[in-house]
This record gives sequence, structure tokens and C-alpha cells, in this order.
Amino acid sequence: MDAYINSDAASRSDFDGGVVLSKVSKTIKGKRVLDNVSVSFPKGGISGVRGHNGSGKTMMLRAIAGLIRIDSGSIRIFGEEYARGDVFPSSIGFLIEPLRLWDDLSGLQNLKLLASIRGNADEPAIRGALERVGLDPGDRRQVRSYSLGMHQRLCIAQAIMERPELILLDEPTNALDDDGKRLIRDLIVEEKDRGATIIVVSHDLSELDAVSDIQYQMTDGTIRER
Repeated sequence: MDAYINSDAASRSDFDGGVVLSKVSKTIKGKRVLDNVSVSFPKGGISGVRGHNGSGKTMMLRAIAGLIRIDSGSIRIFGEEYARGDVFPSSIGFLIEPLRLWDDLSGLQNLKLLASIRGNADEPAIRGALERVGLDPGDRRQVRSYSLGMHQRLCIAQAIMERPELILLDEPTNALDDDGKRLIRDLIVEEKDRGATIIVVSHDLSELDAVSDIQYQMTDGTIRER
């Protein structure tokens, strides 16, 4: 039987130190996009969140990443509170649409520019991230010439290049062929194996089944465990 996640669940000892949302709400243009969300994502695991477009799953990732300011509630990441989106988590990588890149630069140049912001990834790490997603670091083509699948791979590379403790992935296998999907599924598991905490959101249940340790369902801004 499905059970709704509540504030009691958010304090369970087996989820301590992970990502904990407590009574998080957000309204945009009169619509409640997050409705009193309380949920815990375990540290060191892969949590899958399924939901249709408009269910609130992407908005929840934005709140966790500090990209939006929540109206009420709190968000704790590895024990540190980010109540209003005032501070970004210190070790985080994410793929959350829309992700803007520089069309007139190559994939490598894009990642080097992004890495310069925090200085947490040197060129060998950046090249390694590109290779892991199946892209050639030596490819000098501008990103504007990339296919949708190549663009998706590049966005995933930027999410992992700094070896972050927390990785948030919004529909990571979009625009990928079957081989690309398998590659990214394997990469997600590899990131978990090195100790990362990963939250993957998708409308595709089969993709979540392939990688998730635990799954949740989002509907109309609310969440429950599957």
C-alpha cells in the first residue's frame, strides 16, 4: 500500500544526514506548486521521483538546489539547513531544465568556464567527465551544432565534473538513444558507488526502476512513497 511521506518520516534515523524537506510550500502566480512537502531522501542512495509534467518534481529540485526561494518550511542537506534559498549547497551538481550553455563555445570550453566559478574541477577532471558521458573532449565543434542527445550528455557531464556530494537529475535520459540511456544509468550507479547522494526525477517508471533504491510519486505538488 502506498504511504504518504510526512514529517515523522522525515526524521527517521535511517534517513539522517540526507536531504530532508519539512513542510515545504511554494506558490507561483497563484498556483501552489509545492504543497506542504515533507520527505527524506537517504544519504548515499539513489532516490527516484516519478511525476507527470506540472506535478512539482522539477520545482522540488529547484528548491533543493537553492534556485528558488520557498514560501515556508525548511530544507536540510547533510544536516545543514537551507530554509529560504539564501545559500547554495556547497557540493552539488545538477541537471535541471532549462540549463543554458554558450552556443559559440565547444563542450570542453563550456565546462571549463563553468568550472572556473568554484574552481573545484581541473581540466583532467573535466575531460574525464566528458569521456564518461560518451563525448570527445577534443571535439572543437560549437555547442550550437550538437544534437539534442549530445547536448543532454554535456549537461550531465557538467553535473558530475566536480564530484559533488549531491547530484540532482531532471529527466537525465531525455533525447538519448538506448545505448545512451544505458550509459547514463551505469554512470548514475557509479556516482552512488563513490558515495554521492542522488535524486533522479522522471516521468519514465522503467528508467527509475533501473537505478533507484527508493521511489516516490509526485502529484499536484504533493509527494508519497511508492
